[in-house]
Amino acid sequence: MSRIQRALISVSDKTGIVQFARKLRKRGVEILSTGGTAKALRDAKIKVTDVSEFTGFPEMLGGRVKTLHPKVHGGILGIRADKAHIAQMKEHGIEPIDMVVVNLYPFEATIKKPDTKFEDAIENIDIGGPAMVRSAAKNFNDVVVIVDPADYDAVIKGMDEGGVSPATRFMLSAKAYAHTARYDTMISSFFIAAGALKTDYPLFHKKDLKPARGRAYPEMVPEMFAKLGAEESKFPLFYDLPLIKAQDLRYGENPHQKGAFYREPLLTEPSVATACRIQGKEMSFNNFLDANSALALAREFEEPVAVIVKHNNPCGVATDENLWEAYVKAREIDPVSAFGGVLAFNRKVDAETAREITSTFVEVVIAPGFDKDALKLFKKKEAIRLLDIGSFETGSRRSFDMKRVVGGMIVQDWDLGRIEDIKKLRVVTKRKPTEDEYKGLAFAWKVAKHVKSNAIVYSYGSHVVGIGAGQMSRVDSTRLGAMKAQFPTKGAVLASDAFFPFRDGVDECAKHGVTAIIEPGGSVKDNEVIKAANEHGIAMVFTGMRHFRH
Repeated sequence: MSRIQRALISVSDKTGIVQFARKLRKRGVEILSTGGTAKALRDAKIKVTDVSEFTGFPEMLGGRVKTLHPKVHGGILGIRADKAHIAQMKEHGIEPIDMVVVNLYPFEATIKKPDTKFEDAIENIDIGGPAMVRSAAKNFNDVVVIVDPADYDAVIKGMDEGGVSPATRFMLSAKAYAHTARYDTMISSFFIAAGALKTDYPLFHKKDLKPARGRAYPEMVPEMFAKLGAEESKFPLFYDLPLIKAQDLRYGENPHQKGAFYREPLLTEPSVATACRIQGKEMSFNNFLDANSALALAREFEEPVAVIVKHNNPCGVATDENLWEAYVKAREIDPVSAFGGVLAFNRKVDAETAREITSTFVEVVIAPGFDKDALKLFKKKEAIRLLDIGSFETGSRRSFDMKRVVGGMIVQDWDLGRIEDIKKLRVVTKRKPTEDEYKGLAFAWKVAKHVKSNAIVYSYGSHVVGIGAGQMSRVDSTRLGAMKAQFPTKGAVLASDAFFPFRDGVDECAKHGVTAIIEPGGSVKDNEVIKAANEHGIAMVFTGMRHFRH
């Protein structure tokens, strides 16, 4: 293990850098640096050599070119045990650089700022930094590369114990490549979102963007991505998703499976990934899945709603002006399934609702805030996980819905389809729905969208009556929903996430007293299905929209 004699330090995140540099100097290490890092070290009375002095070449192009020089990369990439390398380095006056301490321009932080201009984002794309990191990581046998301040102490410890070990060097190299890969993926995702996905990215809303060579950036981006085929498909040829590990999980879906949770760093919309856990145990794999499903359903409603999810299916949904009433109604729909469930609300949880929640066992409560008195009550049940989602109004969904298969990924838009005015839908039966039935159908349709297919939802205007989920046969889902009902199904309305393929489903609805049905339509047997509805005096509405959920 070669002794570290020279280190190049250029960091955006200056956490601990002064203390680390001071320790390096005490161990006789010469420090090369640039820009703000050099100033911070000099301000701390640490001796620094400017990279421009080391290379004999000034910084230029507004700081874009600083470290892109043979004396820098030759000093990093030269293999110390290779005589030809050493000879060439001496011939050209290249001194070895034994350590590279670099973390990159704050691209992620820059684009998260609401007032950031596109040109500012571009200027925060680091070029020299990733080049040095990758060079040092490639030559890890001779060069120690550090991208994370958390590794400073381990490196100093290794130096004091005779040299940074090969195992540590290799680990730091792997970490460095992960760092640059994530960085490039964020940039790629930003460009795709800006152009290929046709989103109205906030950066382009500014009217004062400076033109680039006579043309504004917003005008250039669609043209650039059109050349990449973006006009032919909204799905780019290459799709990179930046992810960073938020936490390890106790286990995966089952105890014999390992698991971890990763977060999209550029995500802005209210989500389980961005929620603040203010109480309770660590989230489990299944907690994340259920909380995500519960929140997605809660966001469908404008009026106060309580949602209870179990095994990724809603088992109770109800609305009421009083949140406590909504929760009690939701729980009564299927109290057995509600035990140990995951709850979601679209209003701040008050003390009355919290008292009711803590009267039974629940796993997770997710909401846009909790009253102080509610938090005091929850403290008595410290195991309950409380997730504060913040405002429902912030951010927007810009990514894709992806499902993993062995060897690949299926990618699609998120299912954001909604019915804005249910009365504008096509009534296909002789009888039209009543006002109360329309209200119930609108409610049931929102819930059916979030039930595993085949999905059947029996409902009144403000709460679910029974849910039939995940059956291979739609008529079996219809029977199951009625069987699970804790309230009378007579007089209820029903939503089906996809069309009834035969009249047997409608006949089954009639047996349970259903008065109105909402379904997509589109079956080759639609006439037969409509005829059955007319025979039973059931009003039927076609949406023309399907909500399969596998």
